[in-house]
Amino acid sequence: MASRNGLASLGVEGASAAAHALSLPADAYGNDPQLEVMWAMKAYNHAEIYFNLISSVDPKLLKLTKSDDQIHSAYMESFSDLNLELLDPDNLKSAESKERWRPFCNQFEGIVEDFNYGTLLRLDCRKDYTEENTIFATRIQFYAIEIARNRGGYNDAVYNAKSKQEQS
Repeated sequence: MASRNGLASLGVEGASAAAHALSLPADAYGNDPQLEVMWAMKAYNHAEIYFNLISSVDPKLLKLTKSDDQIHSAYMESFSDLNLELLDPDNLKSAESKERWRPFCNQFEGIVEDFNYGTLLRLDCRKDYTEENTIFATRIQFYAIEIARNRGGYNDAVYNAKSKQEQS
């Protein structure tokens, strides 16, 4: 994943203002383009950190939240039929899928911090975050899918590719 300045380019005051703005309730804003840019930057930074993590550490050893076991168990009970290697956007975004995901997501309110924040999710787990390979999902969807990918060995391709690159 290409590194960019992100929040660092805002400076200390700008980053503090952004952090404060992002902590306010959504109804405090209309469709403010600057706020959308800040959310996009935050989602991008989260994606960059996560991809660097699965590139550097064996994904099977990662613990993403203190509730990984609970998230994974609920995910397997509700969504074990999803193709984790190559996600179909309709399985996250169609009207039927949203109805199926809503109760799953809401059960983690108060358990997983920022469970409903927007986050970037890779469609093909063997590839990096790119415009074509990325979808916007909630944080709990990201956790559920990535925990399942990590435990199932689906993210090993990313880790192994980085390890081979370093050995060359």
